[in-house]
Parts: sequence; structure tokens; C-alpha cells
Amino acid sequence: MDSSNAPTKKGRSYRKWTDEMDKAMLDVFVEYFNKGDRAQNGWKPHVYTAAVKKVMEKCQVELTKENIISRSKTFDKHYVIVNNMLSQSGFGWDDDKNMVSVEDDFVCGYLHFANWLSYYLQANKDAASYRYKVIKYWDMISTLYNRDRATGEGARTTNESAAEMAEEIANTTATNKDANSSTKDDEDRPKKRYRSDDSIATMLRDKLDNFTAVFKADAPEPPPKPASPK
Repeated sequence: MDSSNAPTKKGRSYRKWTDEMDKAMLDVFVEYFNKGDRAQNGWKPHVYTAAVKKVMEKCQVELTKENIISRSKTFDKHYVIVNNMLSQSGFGWDDDKNMVSVEDDFVCGYLHFANWLSYYLQANKDAASYRYKVIKYWDMISTLYNRDRATGEGARTTNESAAEMAEEIANTTATNKDANSSTKDDEDRPKKRYRSDDSIATMLRDKLDNFTAVFKADAPEPPPKPASPK
């Protein structure tokens, strides 16, 4: 039995999966899926136990529950990204090649598909690596990991996504133009001169001196002192 699990930096073992191992695990999941044993955030504990036993017996490898959970998360990621791509017009699934296919002659509004694909992959970075990614057993994966995600972000049509991208580009252009115009206006506007602390002190001292001088000028002269008797 193969027990060569490569250690990782975190001390956990990394299991390299084969197609045979994937098929054995997915077969168990399908069996329990039909029994209604799927939990809200994964599978019930006994399902993982059954998957470990099945894969170890059929493929003669050492396996842990954590290996099963990790591989299941990988399939969940595959489903989310690929299903989102397939929900867009112009994408399809090639059963022979086990990968996403594209309609080269598809036209989205005024965009040829090649241009639309470029825009889509820029907006969906994770999808770029799935353009030519081989994913076997897609029928089982799409059944097991479908949780009605298509009602959310993935349900947008191609035209809606293209319109959103066009609007975003237009808004970005307008924002940059306004920012440049504002910067130019700031440069052309006469700059205010601010007095330093020393100049302010000097100004206040001058005003105080002027006030003192005016006060002395307006003050009445004191009455003459009475002459002393002779």
C-alpha cells in the first residue's frame, strides 16, 4: 500500500491524487448524495469515513479524512469557477476533452468572442487557468457541488457583463479626466501667500504701536496745577 505522503510546511501531509482515486471518492459521494446525507457545509462525518475506506481499499493508498476534505474543497472550487463560465453565452463543455469549450464565431453585441473572452478573463482572474484545464468526472462534480449558485453572480448574461464592463471603463475615463482637470485648475489658480509666525508678530506689534500713539493723541491734557500761595 502506498503511504508516501509528502510533508508540507505546516506539518500536514500532501496527497497526490490520481484519476482512479478521484473516481472512487466521487462514487462514494454520489451514493450518499442520493441518500440525502449531504450536510449544509460539506458531508456528514460517516460519509468521509466511507470515502476514506473506499479509496484506500480500491487504490491501495494511505489516506486520512483531512485528505478527503481537502480534495472535496478542490472539486468545489472547480465547480464554482467552471459553472460560472458555463453560465455565460459563448462557453460550453467538451465531453471528449473534459474541459471548457468556446464558440469562436460567437459575437456579443459589437464584440467578437475573442475580445469578449479577453474582457471576461480580466474581470475573472481565477477563470484564466481554467480555459484549458482538464477536469474529469464533470457530470458527478456538477451534481454533487451544485448549490444553486447560478441565481447569484454567475447568472449574469453576457450582454449584462459586457454592459457593466463598458460602463466601468467609461466611469474610469471620466473620473481620470475630472481628476486631471481639477489638478490643472489647482495649478492655474493663484496661490495664497501665508504669513509666517514672525511676520504676524511684527504686524500685531505695529498695530499696537499705532493704537498707542492714537490713544495718546486723543487723551485730554491734565488740568494745570493750582499755584501755591505766596
